[in-house]
Amino acid sequence: MSTSSDSTAAVAVEEPIVDLRRTRDELHTRVAELQWDLGGLVYEMAIRDRIRVDVLVRQAAALQDVEAKLAEVDRILKHETAGTAGACGSCGAPHSANAGFCWQCGQQILRQVDTSAIFGDQSV
Repeated sequence: MSTSSDSTAAVAVEEPIVDLRRTRDELHTRVAELQWDLGGLVYEMAIRDRIRVDVLVRQAAALQDVEAKLAEVDRILKHETAGTAGACGSCGAPHSANAGFCWQCGQQILRQVDTSAIFGDQSV
């Protein structure tokens, strides 16, 4: 009786919908939070006269990671007129049209097809 909802769920699992604007907004929020946290850490360490560089480096690395993701999403959105092709099958990161490899995980996006599958066996 619920075959239409089952088939809709199956389609949703096969091809995840990527809302780049929402992703960009979430990343902007995360960048702001990480910057706030980093500033708070520096302030607290400074007033206690105990700077822990390892903690600051870890926090800065997390911020850099999120900023890199944000920059990639912004780049894809700028090229949206050419069309965002979809999401990586491995990690789900959005990718632009004509992308050969995923910017997030490095997996190959475009699959190579055997030429015999395209042209058939022409040895006749």
